[in-house]
Amino acid sequence: MLTQLNNQSLATINAEVNKPKYCREDLTAGIVHIGVGNFHRAHQAMYMHHLLNQGEATQWALIGAGTKSYDVAMRDKLAQQDWLTSVVEVDANGRQAHINGAMIDFVENTPPAVIDTLVQPNIRIVSLTITEGGYFIDEKTGGFNIFHSEIAHDIDHPQAPISVFGIIIEALRIRRSNGIAPFTVMSCDNIPHNGKVTKAATTQLAAAIDTSLATWIAENVSFPNSMVDCITPGTSDLERQKIKDLFGYDDQAPVFCEPFRQWILEDDFCNGRPALEQVGVEFVPDVAPYELMKLRILNGGHAAIAYPGALLGIQYVHEVMAHPLISRYLAKLESLDIIPSLPEVPNVELPEYFALIQQRFANPEVKDTVTRLCQDGSNRLPKFILPIVNANLVNGQSLQGLALVVALWCRLCAQGADGDNQIVLDDAQAPRLIAQSLLARDNPLVFLQMDDIFGTLAVQPEFVAAFSKWLTMLWEVGAAKTLAFYLED
Repeated sequence: MLTQLNNQSLATINAEVNKPKYCREDLTAGIVHIGVGNFHRAHQAMYMHHLLNQGEATQWALIGAGTKSYDVAMRDKLAQQDWLTSVVEVDANGRQAHINGAMIDFVENTPPAVIDTLVQPNIRIVSLTITEGGYFIDEKTGGFNIFHSEIAHDIDHPQAPISVFGIIIEALRIRRSNGIAPFTVMSCDNIPHNGKVTKAATTQLAAAIDTSLATWIAENVSFPNSMVDCITPGTSDLERQKIKDLFGYDDQAPVFCEPFRQWILEDDFCNGRPALEQVGVEFVPDVAPYELMKLRILNGGHAAIAYPGALLGIQYVHEVMAHPLISRYLAKLESLDIIPSLPEVPNVELPEYFALIQQRFANPEVKDTVTRLCQDGSNRLPKFILPIVNANLVNGQSLQGLALVVALWCRLCAQGADGDNQIVLDDAQAPRLIAQSLLARDNPLVFLQMDDIFGTLAVQPEFVAAFSKWLTMLWEVGAAKTLAFYLED
């Protein structure tokens, strides 16, 4: 019978696997992390694990928490194994496996239980990976959507909240009433200015509940901005079986990821922090240049290769990078349209950073899927591609490659209407996107007139012309020949 990963079995597990060097019984919690998905366990939790292995930060262990149904499923899996997680870093050079013990508990998935944990004086940081949708960003204004049903509930029932921000506010209210110092709220989500976005959501909701509390939060709680990076696919039965086959034990929730990880963080913490600089976290006064670099070169690059990859029926990202047309198209797009749109980044050469991104995309062992990159295009494109378009319009820089990215997405949306292929459009706006993309076959402008997505691009003649040219070509000759034409143009 296979060994089940847990505290008792640690000593017997394959010596190839790196195990905690610290005694977990000696750890106390200092951080509650809300949203315990694969990215958190491959990224923030691994930094904490490495710091604990140095004999540091024993009062900064992690407690997991969540508010969604999928958080219950994760908690149930991790409970079987005493909150331990296998993290396997893989690339073409081999693999390195770790068992991460930095998480020592996981709160019951109810708001009262989470609040009870957040009010404990030893909790000094609350960190978040709640996905882009968890920040209640209004699609039209880009600000906090105070009218969302969850937010409206929390305004009416502030002591029985259901949203993450309502829970944080109620915990802060109790801490203030009890004379307990506030905690730092640290977003680790991949959204621009994540600290500012988190502060805006928290203070605006608090102001609708209690203006004096909102003022106290604004003046006393820290919301550092950060840039986080580690390509981390989802876990399937394939990864669970790999743990059994490679290492001889059973882990219900392993993480396979690339060996690269990066965390750039503003040093703004109101109640102390662990010495993360000892394990590679870079503390800077301003994250914005690094964040913009990553959002445009990496996230924009992911979008750029995902859509032609899907149209050409390619399953994995490393296979996309092996396609000569797509890899050359990405290189041209980055060099002509994306990198020139960026300001200088301290201590970074942008072409070298892009070369690293190319290597990471081409990692054959990560098994990142094109399907994952194509998800939620109506939310991702306005964050990763359209800001570059708007910047290049203002600065008179190249638009051709960017317009091709948007045209490829439009063509992919139309492909989602074809029940005979394998493309399922995974997007909250899928029916509308399919309808508009089919109309755009005869009139490309129709697609750009979705102004909640594209803003004013429908009245920008230069972009409309480029988009129309590429979309017409995609319908007439297909993705491969269109990419070839772009490379020759």
